[in-house]
Amino acid sequence: MRLRFWKKEQPIEQRSTGSGFTSEVISARESWISGARGLGELTATVQACISLWENGLSLADVTGTDLIRPTDLALAGRALALRGECVFLIRNDILIACSDWDIRTKDGEPNAYRVSISEAGGGRTLTALAGEVLHFRIGRDIAAPWTGISPLRRANITAGLLDTVETALRDIYENAPIGSNIVPFPESAGTDMERLQSGFRGRRGQVLLRESVQVTAAGGPGPQADWKPSSLTPDIERAMPIEAMKSAQDSICAAFGVLPALMNPSTTGPMTREAQRHLAQWQLQPIAHCMAQELSKKLGTNVRLDVMRPLQAFDAGGRARSLTAIVSAMISAKEGGLTDSEMNSALSLVDWQSS
Repeated sequence: MRLRFWKKEQPIEQRSTGSGFTSEVISARESWISGARGLGELTATVQACISLWENGLSLADVTGTDLIRPTDLALAGRALALRGECVFLIRNDILIACSDWDIRTKDGEPNAYRVSISEAGGGRTLTALAGEVLHFRIGRDIAAPWTGISPLRRANITAGLLDTVETALRDIYENAPIGSNIVPFPESAGTDMERLQSGFRGRRGQVLLRESVQVTAAGGPGPQADWKPSSLTPDIERAMPIEAMKSAQDSICAAFGVLPALMNPSTTGPMTREAQRHLAQWQLQPIAHCMAQELSKKLGTNVRLDVMRPLQAFDAGGRARSLTAIVSAMISAKEGGLTDSEMNSALSLVDWQSS
């Protein structure tokens, strides 16, 4: 009798593709790495915008806690501008800046961190719960809401163009024969050529007199022309590098919330104040509001960050007129016998917050 041993059929292994877990993790990691460093951030335009973020947040008024200092706010502003996120570890009533971190999430929100802290003699790694970590983020993506995206990463093409134009101009001024000329000279002995060449050397700004010549070679007369030097300076004006660089600089400033007119050499005082108000109101104050919400959540107290008052990013004359009108309205309300609740109801109709 023949015995047959049947091999059990193995189940078919199925792998998820497209929008599976592995692809989402890889894409999120790639987005984080590519957004952390780039060539565009080496340009002066980007560094000027980063300095505005850094210094603007460091001046913010902090109420509700003494934990976060101006130096921490400056670090947060620079990290948010470059990386789109910033992590601080809460230890012994101080904030410790983290250079790198790994996250474990639940329902899209971090619940545990493994952070790396830089030290002078070498870094160290710690594990902490989400309640022990301050995680500031801007520009979050729906595919990875636990990470932030910097403005430079969101304007990657513009940053690359700015870096390319500046690199091209640097190479031209470094390697191109700017100011060099070719001077035609008739056929003569080598000693005469060396003597004539040495006569031009070291005579910048002086007048040199040379005898005109007519070249005769191969049995016929040469061109009846005097010495006419030909310049070797490259003509890059038709490539319009200045226009391209200016356009890229304006786009970078707009990505960081800075009005391009602020970088214009001919800007005026009112335009400078308007650019300052725009930066504080539409860029820094929303970021400060999100930071205050994170601080309130992790510290268990009501924290507020205000960058409008320290930066004086408001119309002083308009505020004075508004104050005069409000005081006059309150005096009239008291004379008319209105109660505080009726006054607050009237203020709410014109979107004035009652204090």
